[in-house]
Amino acid sequence: MASTTATYLGFVLLTGNSVLAIYRSRGDAAAVLFVLASYLSLVLLFCCLRRFEASAPGSAARDRARVGVWLATTVLTALFSWRVAAVMPWPVAAGVWFMGGCTVAGGYYALFLLPRGEGDY
Repeated sequence: MASTTATYLGFVLLTGNSVLAIYRSRGDAAAVLFVLASYLSLVLLFCCLRRFEASAPGSAARDRARVGVWLATTVLTALFSWRVAAVMPWPVAAGVWFMGGCTVAGGYYALFLLPRGEGDY
C-alpha cells in the first residue's frame, strides 16, 4: 500500500485541481457536473482500491471491492469518452466510443471472467 502521506497529498492535489476546475467552469453547468462526477468517481475508485488491497484474497469483501473498481472505472471511461467525442467529427467520435466500450468490456473480462491462478487475487 502507498504511504499515508502520499495518499493524503494526492487527495489534496485532486481536490484542489477539482475546485479550480469548477471555479473556472462557473456558469457552465455541464462542465461543473463533469468535474464533480469525475471527482466523485475517482474518490470512489480510490476507496474501492483501498478496500480491495486491505481485504483477504478470495473474500467476499474483495469481490465487492472488485465490482466497485469496475463500476468506477466504467463511469470514468464513459465520462471521458462523452467529453472527447463531443468535440470530434462523428467518425472519430464513433471510434472514441468504440474504444471506450472495448476498454469497459476488457476490464470486465479481466476482473470477472479471466480464470485466476493460485497467486492471483
